[in-house]
Amino acid sequence: MVFAITVGTVTFLMALIWGSPFVELMRRLKMGKNIRIDGPQSHMTKMGTPAMGGILIVGWVLISSLMVNGVSILQNLEIAESVIIPLGVMLAYSILGGIDDYQGFRTRPGVGMLARHKIWYQVGIALVASVALYVVNEQRGLVAVPTVPVLLNLGIFFIPVAAFIITGVSNAVNLVDGLDGLAGLTTSSAFLAYGIIAFMQDQQFLVVLCFTTVGGCFAFLWYNAKPAQMFMGDVGSQALGGLLAVVALMTNQWLILPIIGIIPVATTLSVTLQVSYFKMTGGKRLFRMAPLHHHFELLGWSETQIVQRWWLISVLGAMIGISLALI
Repeated sequence: MVFAITVGTVTFLMALIWGSPFVELMRRLKMGKNIRIDGPQSHMTKMGTPAMGGILIVGWVLISSLMVNGVSILQNLEIAESVIIPLGVMLAYSILGGIDDYQGFRTRPGVGMLARHKIWYQVGIALVASVALYVVNEQRGLVAVPTVPVLLNLGIFFIPVAAFIITGVSNAVNLVDGLDGLAGLTTSSAFLAYGIIAFMQDQQFLVVLCFTTVGGCFAFLWYNAKPAQMFMGDVGSQALGGLLAVVALMTNQWLILPIIGIIPVATTLSVTLQVSYFKMTGGKRLFRMAPLHHHFELLGWSETQIVQRWWLISVLGAMIGISLALI
């Protein structure tokens, strides 16, 4: 744990140092955010803010992880899956998200990649990762159920379940990325929780990876605090969501993921309910605006109030999740 915290701290410091030049580089390259016209009008002041800040997180998590684990992987290929699979998923979703972001402020301003196209790439990445987890992981197909003393074996059905979780969580974290600091704070809480769970399971590589990710997120939050100097973008949110799902699957504690990741789950549920209700009622809205954080903005809550309260809920969810993992 001491080593993991040290690596996370070093990652934070290195990303923090390079954060300011990176913001300036994005500004010069005009990698600015296009704001939805139908979104909250208070967000129009954010137009043009650099929108691919997730590169800062993904880049330094990759660098730190490879530097720390490179020698160990070469010496013991049996442990390679503990690092290569989660990092591979993170990188793949980051590339996909980066393409989406680029199209959003270059070829398809304010829109990005079409959802019906993007979902197939997301599912493809998730399926490859799920098969890899099932084939390589010694505890393939197992899931921990709170209060049940033994792990349950899903067998081959683990693959479609895992693919659904990876795809779902990558999109859920993406939906949360709508307010300054919100995605970074809530995902940091989730990674801290799974870092502790991995520590209890003596999965040292996952522990280091989780705390390294937290360090990268904290450095990003330094520049993403309101008023944000840069946004995470899909290049970061999809990557963090995919990585979080893989970590949960590798600990066998993915049933408690909706509790540890309560904010992404609630946000996704709000969008699903809004769309379903809109279609069933012929145009009526269940919320003033979806995702859920925009609904509370239109009710009069300030952006800072929502972010702080959502973060408190996510910390509480992380605490409850850790407790359930001990049962």
